[in-house]
Amino acid sequence: QVQLVESGGGLVQAGGSLRLSCAASGGTFGSNTMGWFRQAPGKEREFVAAVNWSGGSKAYADSVKGRFTISRDNAKNTVYLQMNSLKPEDTAVYYCAAANWRRERWSLRSSYDYWGQGTQVTVSS
Repeated sequence: QVQLVESGGGLVQAGGSLRLSCAASGGTFGSNTMGWFRQAPGKEREFVAAVNWSGGSKAYADSVKGRFTISRDNAKNTVYLQMNSLKPEDTAVYYCAAANWRRERWSLRSSYDYWGQGTQVTVSS
């Protein structure tokens, strides 16, 4: 059983930056694909970014490409999401998720077995 705890959310002005962290415990963090999703009020949870077990392969939603960077530190069992040039439309609850490394469709919620509780990100205009 993998437990995921997100941190780093908050209120920031448009154009600002935040770094989210997701600390994992239990299971084998180093063998999991890790992803970030977000859910805005009244909308479905959507894919943001994912990174494979080694950190050598990454994927991003088109809406965040060039602004967000996902990374991981397997020694610390932690995955990060660096968010720059934030926009009001980035406002959402951000969730960390873990998937077995064999899963290939990283943008699908159904590929992930474990989820954190989420951290709120609010971007003011």
